[in-house]
Formats: sequence, structure tokens, C-alpha cells
Amino acid sequence: MPNINQNSIQNHNGKDLKDKKAKELRQQTIVGIVVVVILLGMIAAIGITALNANNMENQKKIEQAQQARRAVKKLTTNQKPKYANNEGGILISKNGYGTTVENAPTIAVYADPLCPGCGNFNRDSDQMLIAMMKAGQINLEIHPMSFLDRISSDHYSTRVTGAIAYISSNDDNPLHLLQFINNIFAEDFQPEEGDDYKPVSNEKLIEQAVKAGVSKEVASKAFDRNYLAWQDAINSDTPNRKALWNVSGQNKGAMTTPTTTINGKLLDMVEVSKKKLSTPDAILKSIGLDKSKVGVEGVMPKITDKDQPNPID
Repeated sequence: MPNINQNSIQNHNGKDLKDKKAKELRQQTIVGIVVVVILLGMIAAIGITALNANNMENQKKIEQAQQARRAVKKLTTNQKPKYANNEGGILISKNGYGTTVENAPTIAVYADPLCPGCGNFNRDSDQMLIAMMKAGQINLEIHPMSFLDRISSDHYSTRVTGAIAYISSNDDNPLHLLQFINNIFAEDFQPEEGDDYKPVSNEKLIEQAVKAGVSKEVASKAFDRNYLAWQDAINSDTPNRKALWNVSGQNKGAMTTPTTTINGKLLDMVEVSKKKLSTPDAILKSIGLDKSKVGVEGVMPKITDKDQPNPID
């Protein structure tokens, strides 16, 4: 018999074991690579699906915004208030409706008659704004919104907003309109929103208009919801305007009421609160006018109609 070397057998067996382990390692590596590739493919597919869904949602928003803008442009003369501009604003200066004072900044106010914050804004700031408008220090642009109509039981917001539109079109004295707005925002008149809302009759609203100086003839027709197509179009279009979106706070990236702009630039109410300023003081800082000069004819704010508002530091 041939002489078998025991060491050779051990070496051979060891080599087989190493080859087997190497083969298993290669197989495990291949399986691992395949799993990674599959996972990467799944992640990519999920990412693409999410991206596509996000793109579709963005495209949908763009199309809705474009549709809303077209709806505003399609309104006929009879469907919208006499002095309403393309953004739904009713411009007032000391010279009357639809006019401006040269070099005076324009302050625009967006408000819903049922909005509690809008009521607070009006009670804090409106008398000052009216005094400045009457003195020719600012141009005032009213944007009556009716977002909150759904949370009243009798279309309160559209009736009041429609009345603002109707009065501006049929009463030549803007002070009557501004006083009516003050009346409906009065603390003892403005109704609660939501579950605590109590219906308000047209008769009660007519009383507020007449009390503001509006004739009974105009007041009696003002609450017949005459401008529903205009209101619907404006309510859909206005929130798409990025210039009106909150730039800070929990509502960042969305438009809320009340909203105030100065020469089209948003007054950041979150920043106003952080600086512990009152709304009137923030407005005065923004336009560069001392409180003691409010309503003084011949004294103009430091910014003109072409300037950016001052920072409220």
C-alpha cells in the first residue's frame, strides 16, 4: 500500500474547508448586494412616487390658483362693486373712492366681519387709519372677505361683506362706509363665531348702516347678497397671493385675517407681538409718522407710495 502522509490529508481537508467558507462568503456577499439593490430600488420607487405625488399636488394648486384668477378677470361690471380693483380692494383717499393722494403710502386691510381678530384690529386701529386718510397722509384700501360664512347659520359674512360692496357703489361718501364697518365691528355688536353664533337679522344690520349715515334706501338693499359671484371669486383668489402669506408663526405660508399691507408689503403681526408693540404703533413705525402728527394735514409719513415700509425694530 502506498504511504499516505497524514499532514497532506489535513492540509487537503483544511483547503476544502477554506474554499467552502470562501464560497459561502461570496454567496452571502452576492445575496447582500442583491438585497441592497432591491432595497435601494424600493426606496427610489417610494421617493419617485412621493415626488410625483408632491408635484401633482403642487400642479393642482397652481391650476386652482390660475382658475381663481381667471374667475376674477371674467367678472362683468355688474357683478363687482363699482370701485373694486382686480385684487378685490376698495380704494379710498381724502379725495373719495377710487382715488389716491400723490406720494402717500397705501395701507390695505383684509378683514372678515365675523373674525374676532379683525374686530380687535378695527377697534385698535381704525380711527387712526381714518384720521390719516382724511388728512391725506395715507390711502386706505378695504378688502372685505367672507371666509367665515360657513361658521354662521345665516350667511352673516357674505351679507355684511356684500353690504360693504353695495354701500361703496351706491353712497358717494366713504366716511359712511367706514363708520358702518366700525359699527359692525363694535364690541357690543359683532357676533360670536362658531357654536356661540346667534343669527343677526337684516333689520339689525340695516340699523347699523343708517346709524353710519347711509340712506334708508341704500341700506335696505345692501344686505341682499348682491355680489356673490365677486365674493366667491375674491375668496378663492386672495389666499393664493404670496405677498399676503404669513412669514412666521403657526400660520406661516398661509393667508389669514386680519391681514395688513403697507405699499403691498405684509405687516408681520407675529413680529409685532414679539416686539411688544400695539398694532397702531407698528403701523406708525412702518410708515414713519409720529403719533402726535396723526391726522395733521400737511405732515406726511417719511415713506412715500414708492417706498418699502420701515422695519419695526
